[in-house]
Amino acid sequence: MRTGSEPATARSALRARFWLSLWGLVWAVFGTVAFALTGRTGWAVACGVLWLVATVDLTVVLRHLRQGPHYQPGRDVPPYPPPRE
Repeated sequence: MRTGSEPATARSALRARFWLSLWGLVWAVFGTVAFALTGRTGWAVACGVLWLVATVDLTVVLRHLRQGPHYQPGRDVPPYPPPRE
């Protein structure tokens, strides 16, 4: 059911973000190492920056997951009520 307050009360699929961040982290590490070994410094730096971004995102996702059902509710937690105006 749409209430019109979805942008303010939206929930993130944190488990999906966790696995996507982990996948990106693995590929960024692989790319950094592979490009560094082949002497392509620019691409190695780009992959290193992506590695940093993926690490920060993974850290934020893990923090939110550990904070409990406010950030990652289960199926038994009802949606937030619409904001009162």
